[in-house]
Amino acid sequence: MKVTMDLDILIEDDRWDNLGFDGLAQAAITSTLLHLGIEPSSVEVSLLACDDARIAELNAEFRGKPLPTNVLSWPSEELSAEKPGAVPNPPHPDPGGALSLGDIAISYDTCQSEARTQNKLFSAHVTHLVVHGMLHLLGYDHIRGPDATLMETIETEILGKMGIDDPY
Repeated sequence: MKVTMDLDILIEDDRWDNLGFDGLAQAAITSTLLHLGIEPSSVEVSLLACDDARIAELNAEFRGKPLPTNVLSWPSEELSAEKPGAVPNPPHPDPGGALSLGDIAISYDTCQSEARTQNKLFSAHVTHLVVHGMLHLLGYDHIRGPDATLMETIETEILGKMGIDDPY
């Protein structure tokens, strides 16, 4: 069964092409949405596949941290749960019925370095970080302990269904 969604991918670093990033991202996002009971065909997401220099610029601009990081996300709406460890609020569709969830940026350099350091397959680590970014778009977070436990549990469940070992 082929699931389609409005996934806008911009690859700024050609190294991502060697990984088959488009297919990997599509699978990670679709698996995340289906796990959470969200119809993928109603979803709009933008994804930037870049390098450390670009993500450091974005991190400085939006978080005041002029350093590279693995993944950043910009949700279209605030969905976080008020109570620690609770499931976030569901996204609201626009008048046309689409769920515009937001934007994700991911850095090749940091992801590759982390995968090597942690003895993980690069593709598995990138898949995990795309799932992680999607969960942020859907209101999940890891700042408060109970929220982190919930988010990590869901990530592990999604990745397990995809045949990827527990990243934690």
